[in-house]
Amino acid sequence: MNSKERVLVAFDHQEPDKVPRWCGASPEFWEKSKKALNLDDEELRRHFGDDFRRITAPYLDRDGLEVAPFGIARGGVGYGMALSHPLAEASIEEMKAFPWPDPNWVDITRLRAQGTRHKEDYAILGGDWSPFWHDVIDMVGMENLFIRMYTEPEWAHTIYDLVFDYYYAVNERIFAEVGDLIDIFFIGNDLGSNNGALIGTDLFGEYLFPKFKKMADLGHAYKSKVLLHCCGGFRELMPQMIGAGIDGVHAIQPSCYGMELHGLKKDFGDKLLFNGCIDSQFVVIEGTPEYVKQETRRTLEIMMPGGGFVAGASHDYLLEETPLENVLAMFDTVEEFGKY
Repeated sequence: MNSKERVLVAFDHQEPDKVPRWCGASPEFWEKSKKALNLDDEELRRHFGDDFRRITAPYLDRDGLEVAPFGIARGGVGYGMALSHPLAEASIEEMKAFPWPDPNWVDITRLRAQGTRHKEDYAILGGDWSPFWHDVIDMVGMENLFIRMYTEPEWAHTIYDLVFDYYYAVNERIFAEVGDLIDIFFIGNDLGSNNGALIGTDLFGEYLFPKFKKMADLGHAYKSKVLLHCCGGFRELMPQMIGAGIDGVHAIQPSCYGMELHGLKKDFGDKLLFNGCIDSQFVVIEGTPEYVKQETRRTLEIMMPGGGFVAGASHDYLLEETPLENVLAMFDTVEEFGKY
């Protein structure tokens, strides 16, 4: 099997020739690895055995510069936190009058060239990341949002709709342009914490479920599988995610509440593909190569049976402090012991 076939068989909950591999990394880790191994981008992906390739479309301003579509200033470590919440006190009318980003400013012109060179060999990830949950929080503030979801549902539905409609329109454009190339519609919203889901099943059902279902229906209309990135513990939301049409979840963090691998595989393994599962924080970052090999083998033994599993670190963004030798140990172990 080639990479594309291997991934799609796993998504169909069948056993491929071997476990597919996923490697997402921070720019800092990526550059460190290229320099240490003297490889270019594509050579490094092949060295790690990554079975996926991703195509992306940037949001460009009137001057042709790539910018964040919602224009929220951020500060702090890494991606940072929103420094203000511009619509926190806005009325419904003021929210509607806000200068929302234009879906037509997303540059889709290079997508076909990005995807065509890999379409026969690798599983193509496409679509916009679409973090509507995060952007709603940035626009109005988390505490304010939760209070108003209970006390002013019309207000809360309005802000969700305005943000989501932008992303849905962007994805309509992307799929109309290159839907024939996209194997997996990859979207991301972090709904979990170390201690479980950040939102209850009642609020998820009212505000988020219909939107995830609409996104999943769009991907399925183009025969794409739908993969949701969601950090933290969110076991209690999985039945609703399945009901919404989500085909797989990434990147499973076994150290978080409710994310014990045996239970996830037993209860949801025939309905959700699990991507990740090899603990980043306590194993891949803090462990020795031998410990990484041990824990990777243990994870494979739990997650491999019946397919529905992609091996990788439990956080997609391998951080700069992650030892390269540990990542190599992880992927070498998957290669050695991940054969069906």
